[in-house]
Amino acid sequence: MSYSSQYKSLVQSVEKYSRFLDGINDEDFLISPKEGIWSYSEVFSHVFQVNLASSIAVEKCIYGTGQINSDRIYWLAGLILLLGRFPPVKIKAPADIAAMVKKISKEEAKVLISKLNTRLQVIAPQIKNASFNQKVKHPRLGLLNAAQWFRFIEVHTLHHERQLTRITKMLRPATK
Repeated sequence: MSYSSQYKSLVQSVEKYSRFLDGINDEDFLISPKEGIWSYSEVFSHVFQVNLASSIAVEKCIYGTGQINSDRIYWLAGLILLLGRFPPVKIKAPADIAAMVKKISKEEAKVLISKLNTRLQVIAPQIKNASFNQKVKHPRLGLLNAAQWFRFIEVHTLHHERQLTRITKMLRPATK
């Protein structure tokens, strides 16, 4: 998949998040379906904070401020990026990432979406010029280059789209 098509896919996914946000009231946005399950608000907080941090990693690779490493990508990370999906098991975010998650307002979510869109517009055209060996460490996937980080942002965003659907099903159980 070309960077251009990845960018388009990512923009479409972020637009889905925006439409979702426009279609939900402020109160429902903050409701957790049950103890230990994130609210829509917390999902938005997580997705867009992680994606913004990941866009910084892309930028470091583009501008050569990561680390030079010619090792191949860890096999599981490569598989995740190739298939465009995380394994079908519940994955807990690393503690430092989970600690960043908080309930945010719809307005705060809109600001995060806008910031990500701006960053994506800047970095997407530059990825093709980044050194393949310029890498930044991902907490679970190991050292990734700019293209791999960009793909991670796409996979991560799509993964949490499915989470929003699961939350909706939990909050609106089927009527009998």
